[in-house]
Amino acid sequence: MTHPPHDSSPSYATYPWQPVTPPPTPPPPPRTTPRHPALGHHRDLRVLRTAYRRQRRVATLTALGYFTLFLLLSACAPSLMNGTVSGGLTTGLLLGLVQLPVMCVAIALYEFTARRRLDQLAARLRKLAELEAGRG
Repeated sequence: MTHPPHDSSPSYATYPWQPVTPPPTPPPPPRTTPRHPALGHHRDLRVLRTAYRRQRRVATLTALGYFTLFLLLSACAPSLMNGTVSGGLTTGLLLGLVQLPVMCVAIALYEFTARRRLDQLAARLRKLAELEAGRG
């Protein structure tokens, strides 16, 4: 006579307040491959990230580059910076005053290129994401 293995009998709760163990969950159904690539790996999303990164670098390097040039000229060429441009206005003061318009131009170019190129691509990706969410 063979005896059943010790784990074949059902287990009962020893105490009445013990929670009932739920039955095992069935395995998920097999996944079908989508017609479109996942949004996180979409080519346009990579292009958008690269364009934003390039745009930030250009704007930052424009503003910081001018400021660094101003500092280097102040440290290495004090005679040039002390030179008079007109009516008591020195070259250093003129270059310092020009720094604000350079920053404003960098910001304006950043916004212009973002509206012209990046916003269109972002809107297209947003619409694609909404369509994908509507299908699922």
